[in-house]
Amino acid sequence: MTDKVTARIAVLADTSLQRHVLQQALTGSGYNVVLNTDPARLDAEALAACEADLWLVDLAQSDDSPLVDTLLEHANVPVLFGEGHAPERHSENYPRWERRLVGKLKRLVGDPTQAVGPSLQALFDEAQRPARLDLPSALANTPLAAGAPARQVWLLAASLGGPAAVKAFLDALPGGLPIGFIYAQHIDASFEATLPQAVGRHSQWHVNPARQGDPVRCGEVVVAPIQYELGFADDGAMQIADRGWPEPYSPSIDQMMLNLAQHFGAMSGVIAFSGMGSDGSAAAAYVRRQGGEIWTQRAESCACASMPDSLREGGYSAYSGDPRELAETLVNHLAAQCA
Repeated sequence: MTDKVTARIAVLADTSLQRHVLQQALTGSGYNVVLNTDPARLDAEALAACEADLWLVDLAQSDDSPLVDTLLEHANVPVLFGEGHAPERHSENYPRWERRLVGKLKRLVGDPTQAVGPSLQALFDEAQRPARLDLPSALANTPLAAGAPARQVWLLAASLGGPAAVKAFLDALPGGLPIGFIYAQHIDASFEATLPQAVGRHSQWHVNPARQGDPVRCGEVVVAPIQYELGFADDGAMQIADRGWPEPYSPSIDQMMLNLAQHFGAMSGVIAFSGMGSDGSAAAAYVRRQGGEIWTQRAESCACASMPDSLREGGYSAYSGDPRELAETLVNHLAAQCA
């Protein structure tokens, strides 16, 4: 990971609540907070000694600070002012506030999800083929046309640490299930072609790029395009739009959740794996209203737990487990539907 990817952020904020929320938002989005303090507690010498790639200044009580004036005069890195009062983490306004902040940081000091692509090489180095779960008799005895259009489609959502988690999930999952998946992964577009092979190499599931006008099929995992929004026609055919995803995430998990739940309703679901930020939390209430399931990867098994944590803390996650436990619970969930 390069220095640009792990950008160092210094925070000056004059309320403890604002410092706390900014700390959570920045670290949860993959940035390295090297200083987080009240300007009144920082002297000019400490200010000069701090090595940061960006200063984030938020003064709720006073706009007049000699220290900030000194910073503006001498800083040789960007200084970002006035992101506004941070909403409560669980409020409906928080995801919008976080997206705006992260969008600005990505433009100024880089995108931490750039670390996801290089991590794929470790998946190619795995020689062991993990043990696969057995297919329950209730499913094994049910006729299934391989490659038939899937009536039930779930979203696999992930960011930092996601490819390894999704691979472990798919490695454990037996074939022959009456379901298809969309896989939305925050990753640089230059790794889009490598991603399907990396996560699918030991799996019975076919991991494919999205195909305009074709349905999601049973037994396959469709990788959501990085640069263009993926939706569905009335008949379930995939529609790749000529527009990008809403900023700052590519793909936008929130938008993918909305598009999926709008078409598949109660026959949809979401599993949020390891990842940064809170992408997905803004659309979670809609998914639940449509009857869709939301599950999350357990925090201890995540490389970064911020994304699944935000869904759990919002009260949206009905089940949490490690990738293999999530696979086992899904198999049992589908078997119960056939009983």
